[in-house]
Amino acid sequence: MRRAIAWALVGAGLAGAAACRGGEGGEEAVLDEVAREYVQLALELGEHDPDYVDAYYGPEEWREQARRNPSDPARIAERARELAATASGSAARSRGLLAARGRFLSKQLASLAARAEMLAGAELRFDEESQVLYDATAPHHRADFYQSLVARLDAELPGEGPVPERYAAYLRRFEIPKDRLRAVFDAAVRECRRRTLAHVTLPEGESFDVEYVQGQPWSAYNWYQGNFRSLIQVNTDLPVTIDRAVDLACHEGYPGHHVYNVLLEQRFVRQRGWVEFQIYPLFSPMSLVAEGSANYGIEVAFPGEERTEFERDVLFPLAGLDPAEAERFAAVRRLAEALSYAGNEAARDYLDGKIGREEAVDYLVRYALMPRERAEKRLDFIDKYRSYVINYNLGKDLVRGWVERRLRGGSDPGERWRAFVELLTSLRLGSDLAR
Repeated sequence: MRRAIAWALVGAGLAGAAACRGGEGGEEAVLDEVAREYVQLALELGEHDPDYVDAYYGPEEWREQARRNPSDPARIAERARELAATASGSAARSRGLLAARGRFLSKQLASLAARAEMLAGAELRFDEESQVLYDATAPHHRADFYQSLVARLDAELPGEGPVPERYAAYLRRFEIPKDRLRAVFDAAVRECRRRTLAHVTLPEGESFDVEYVQGQPWSAYNWYQGNFRSLIQVNTDLPVTIDRAVDLACHEGYPGHHVYNVLLEQRFVRQRGWVEFQIYPLFSPMSLVAEGSANYGIEVAFPGEERTEFERDVLFPLAGLDPAEAERFAAVRRLAEALSYAGNEAARDYLDGKIGREEAVDYLVRYALMPRERAEKRLDFIDKYRSYVINYNLGKDLVRGWVERRLRGGSDPGERWRAFVELLTSLRLGSDLAR
């Protein structure tokens, strides 16, 4: 009861704060109060959902308070919706970055409310869930869309027989031997970092550690620690092909998750004191931008044929693979990447109850061309993270579209980098990227 009374008093105070203080300063004070309570609600929801809080580096006493007396999910949802309305109203009365902050908080809080309602028993279909959690809905494609793409890949693969089997056999030729994995990944990280630092100024002392782990549903993960540091874990349950070295080094490190989190901490926590950026709720609109920019960042760091050249000249020899195969492997990889939305289709139909687990695995094998063992691992990921899967491919496409609309008809790498960094620090979320 004390908590309910306290929240009511805080709500009344927020409603009158702008009028009492007046102007932009009053609106910022309102948003400061909203932000503090947003962090507390997210921490409390994390006590019910251990995957919800992906990173937190704020005051430890806030975390301890959430652990001692977390509200139930229904009450968290109710309060989050009240705060979302307050933030939205503040955004409407503000301009520039302050208005963007209000819209950001409103969307994050609405997503928090939806996740809490799901934990309280609300059932949503796949598209409904992705819209309320990530502020975006992935397109639908029929099976014949993927069949046509598979047919194009068929013409590029050696041998005869079913395409999934031939593609799996082809990939096996490019697996990194386990005793060479660390050297290959370290070389990829160094190059991704070198290319990023040529265009992005990062704070002194930023860095990350790398661990190799097993038994996880993901292929790699960035755990941001605060103080400009990350821990990156690479899962070695399944073989790692040579293309994944650059993928993971860019996506998890430079200019991906590590850079995104470092910039948020530097520009909003350190420079402005905005406490909402000391927490990263995984199931929130932030993830669409985080995953989308981490994937598109690979193209920003390695424009044109530069990735293929680096893999051919540096990574293939380090892995003991034939560099003469690099160009063809890159061409096959690009064709296979066009099938990524098949994973969304499988997840949608599986989570909506239209198909069972085995049918979903078969779909991933047939249309996403995943080896069966990898497809089963992907279903483990879908079981755990649900509609989160849209953030990788749809997020990438939305980020690419936003960045490239800001280029002035050219392909200058520096201009692309500037637009990319602007997005990372602009507080834009899913539905903003279409503009």
